[in-house]
Amino acid sequence: MSKPGPLNRIAAVFSKVQPGEGLPVVILLVDLFLILTAYYLLKVVREPLILAGGGAEVKSYAAGGQAVLLIMLVPLYGYVASRVPRMVLVNGVTALFAGSFVLFWSLYQGGVAVGIPFYLWLGIFNMMVIAQFWSLANELFSPAQGKRLFPIIAIGGTIGAIAGSYAAKSLIKPLGISPLMLVAAGLLVACIMLTFVGARLARKVPRTAEDEDHDVNEAPLEKEGGFRLVLKVKYLRLIAIMIVLYNLVNTTGEYILGKVVTDAAFATANGDQEVAKQIIGEFYGNFFTWVNVIAAVLQAFVVSRIVKYVGVRVALMILPAIALGGYTMIATIPILMWIKAVKITENSTDYSLHNTVRQMLWLPTSPEAKYKAKSAVDTFFVRFGDVLAAGVVWVGSYLMLSPRLFACVNVGFVTAWILLAVLVGREHDRQEPHKKSRPARAAGPAADARKHGSAAD
Repeated sequence: MSKPGPLNRIAAVFSKVQPGEGLPVVILLVDLFLILTAYYLLKVVREPLILAGGGAEVKSYAAGGQAVLLIMLVPLYGYVASRVPRMVLVNGVTALFAGSFVLFWSLYQGGVAVGIPFYLWLGIFNMMVIAQFWSLANELFSPAQGKRLFPIIAIGGTIGAIAGSYAAKSLIKPLGISPLMLVAAGLLVACIMLTFVGARLARKVPRTAEDEDHDVNEAPLEKEGGFRLVLKVKYLRLIAIMIVLYNLVNTTGEYILGKVVTDAAFATANGDQEVAKQIIGEFYGNFFTWVNVIAAVLQAFVVSRIVKYVGVRVALMILPAIALGGYTMIATIPILMWIKAVKITENSTDYSLHNTVRQMLWLPTSPEAKYKAKSAVDTFFVRFGDVLAAGVVWVGSYLMLSPRLFACVNVGFVTAWILLAVLVGREHDRQEPHKKSRPARAAGPAADARKHGSAAD
């Protein structure tokens, strides 16, 4: 057996890495790092553009607008995926977004009001490009490899979020707003090259006995659409419903935190709006620093160990368990200090452990499910959860519910989320035994259902 190279030895600090896996894993880590860096640069551009172009009220309708766009874009993505090789699909979509940000820069320089379109488009970019990155990773690595390697690759995203925020803060004053669009576009061009090289190297990694049934090819996908797959296959339906509930809980929790922070800031500022804005900005600066630092530590040193020792099924339950305890305590003690601690714990776990485990759910599924159904779930169903949360906030505000009562409502949502997580975990555990106990290309209804990522309904 060949000795592990230096990259393998470095990566092994975070998780077990087999010979030959180190270089493609590090390349994909850097790839994800640049994607998230680009996104966080553009997030800084987004805020002044949307505030100048339509006011803060427009942001409350953004999730609905993005959901409507995704109803059209998800089938279009599936249509293209059925007609071009996977690498052309992934890098073509990335190139499309890179070009679009150059176009937005050009329009902005020409005096065109791009605030609302840019806000909507950036939300689509965030979900679609990251979703297809993980779709590719799910296809390149077998379930056994993914459980070992995804925690390492995801470190790139966690650090990229921190680096992007810091870079935006450092660059916006000397460069201004619009040049950051060009910087982000350049990073995405680099991502195209990294994706191509990383995928080629990953396909050459020697397969072990546990990976021998994992087949990777670049042929176009079958023609069945993403929404149809989600509706047809039990496992995918459960994932979609769980994602809606997870996002509903998280977004409602963000509203609770924002409401309490805003009320406290205006009380401290004696009604002075500018002073209140400064207090809110300082609070969230501290809040996001803690979230990102804790998430980075968890991702680097904890996530792979949790997955290794308790498995995906149990790991999937950790965030909803934290949320249940947290919102129960908020319903009992609705003070800012406690709400902040709960949301830091929830968000840092979400951005590290839960994000990685959610990607692992797709490892046993077919290429069609990995690209088409995952695209639908990670875009439309995520935004649908935001739309439901906006409805909850609207109804709750109309009824003048206090943060304590909003937390009580969220406890109910978390309970439903836990139930769905149990069902998803159970279905996930059914996937791999089918592969191991039956021929990989068996015929019949059971094999067809297994091909799409689930036992027959």
